[in-house]
Amino acid sequence: MSLTTNIMAAHDQILHFPKDGKPSLAANEWLIWSGSQHEDSPPDLEHGKKKVLVPFTWWISHHHEADIQTKTKNGQIGVWFAADDDILKHAELVEQGKQAWSLVAAHFPIFRDGRSFSTAALLRDRFQWTGEIRAIGDVLIDQLLQGARVGFDSFALRPDQKIDVALKQFDLFSVTTQNTWRGQRTTRSTLSA
Repeated sequence: MSLTTNIMAAHDQILHFPKDGKPSLAANEWLIWSGSQHEDSPPDLEHGKKKVLVPFTWWISHHHEADIQTKTKNGQIGVWFAADDDILKHAELVEQGKQAWSLVAAHFPIFRDGRSFSTAALLRDRFQWTGEIRAIGDVLIDQLLQGARVGFDSFALRPDQKIDVALKQFDLFSVTTQNTWRGQRTTRSTLSA
């Protein structure tokens, strides 16, 4: 297996925007592996000392293996959902994952494809996911505010995106007119004050 052909490109810094916190940057510690469900294992974690996000379809086939369970419990393996993954169909496995995964991600195959916004919203609303949800793939600065509203709290931007500009996006609006995962909408009396 050629490791470089199975790793998705992502910015070397992650933009974190926790629910009750301020946006910040951190080094990207996670590889995003795009291997198929038929491959035996993700990249060798012993030598790279990185953590790896594996496709949910791969996880379905391999989650029962002792080595994978151990690495997951140690925080070395998380999962990412493809835009067309039916997480409701696999609700029991997602519920089990809440106890094991230190990170989940939703993949944007192209910036125009918004299905991963729904994945994040389902994880937060239906599954009551309280852990980190990261946007990965073709993630642009233009998607940050909407992503933060529906449940993403970290973003692995496409490598060509400017991190300094991305950080400023969260200061553009001081009120919201819709309910979001982050809180209730601003009421009319507050808007007119």
